[in-house]
Amino acid sequence: MTQIFQLYVFILAGFVGFVVINRVPPLLHTPLMSATNAISGISLVGAIVAAGGQYGRLATILGFIAVVCAATNVVAGFLITDRMLAMFKGPPKAKAELPKSEAGTPKLETGTPTPEAAK
Repeated sequence: MTQIFQLYVFILAGFVGFVVINRVPPLLHTPLMSATNAISGISLVGAIVAAGGQYGRLATILGFIAVVCAATNVVAGFLITDRMLAMFKGPPKAKAELPKSEAGTPKLETGTPTPEAAK
């Protein structure tokens, strides 16, 4: 009876998660992704504790797998968040070039006219 109840809760949680995620507007995906990265960071700490503890060989192996999965999730989440934020930036602005002197070095304008500028 307990296993059937656990399976029921698992399926219900999956369904509710699916419905909630589908109703999130695209504008909120970036902040939610950042929050998910923070949660993944917490699970990464828990995985490190499980892998490093002296709980037995199986716990160490499963902890190592959890560390790899959580670290991959955190890194990929930050890369995707960075890419999504880059989509909101405008095109890169061209740098204004300084006027060049005869020698090819940038000439700095000072505000006081020089005799050459008066001609």
